[in-house]
Amino acid sequence: MSELPQLIRTERLALVDFLETLGPTQWATRSLCDAWTVQDVAAHLAWTPRLRPSELLPGIVKAGFRLNRASAETAKRWAERGPEAIVAQLRQNAETNAKPPGVPEIAALVDAVVHAIDIRHPLSSPRPVSPEVFAKVANFSVEAKWPMTVSVGGSARKRLAGVRLVADGYDWAYGEGHEVHASGDTVLRILNGRGATRQELTGDGATHLAMRLNP
Repeated sequence: MSELPQLIRTERLALVDFLETLGPTQWATRSLCDAWTVQDVAAHLAWTPRLRPSELLPGIVKAGFRLNRASAETAKRWAERGPEAIVAQLRQNAETNAKPPGVPEIAALVDAVVHAIDIRHPLSSPRPVSPEVFAKVANFSVEAKWPMTVSVGGSARKRLAGVRLVADGYDWAYGEGHEVHASGDTVLRILNGRGATRQELTGDGATHLAMRLNP
C-alpha cells in the first residue's frame, strides 16, 4: 500500500477503535459540527464515501442547493442506523480505502483527521497526529479553494489575513503578520472553520485572531 492510503487507513482505524469505547451518552454528545452529535459526525464519515453521484444530486436539490444543509440532513438520517452499523461501515471504509466521489484522495485524510477532532474534542479525548499527517492536512486546508471550502465556512487564507499562525510542536507555520501560536489540534480547527478560544492562542496576534474567529 502506498503512503497516502496507508495514512488514511491508520487515521480511520484509530477513530474506529476510539468509537468502540464510547457509551450512549458519549455518542449523543454535541460535536464541533454545529448541531451534529458525535453519532451524526461518525455516520457522515461512514456513508459519504459510499455515496454514488446519482444519489448526491437529489439531496442537494431538496436542500435548495445548500451543501451544508444537504450534508446535515443525510448525516442525521444515516445516524439512525445506530453505532454498531456506523462502526462496521467505518471499518469497511478503512479496509477498502473508500473515498467520497469527486474529491482528491488527500481529502479523505483531511476528513478522517478533522472529523476525529470534531468528535474527540468535546469528549476531552485528544489524539495528537503525526508530523507527517499534520503537514499534509494543514497544507491542504490552507490551499483549498471553492467548492472545497464551502463546508468549512470559506477560505482559511482569508481567515488568517495579516496573521502568521504557528503550530506548536510541529515544523509548520503559515501567513505573514502578527504571530499566533496554538497547538496542532487548535490549528487544524482554525484552518477548517471550527474556531478557537482566546485562551488557546498565544502571541502578539492572538487577541486579533480570536476576535476574528469569534465575532
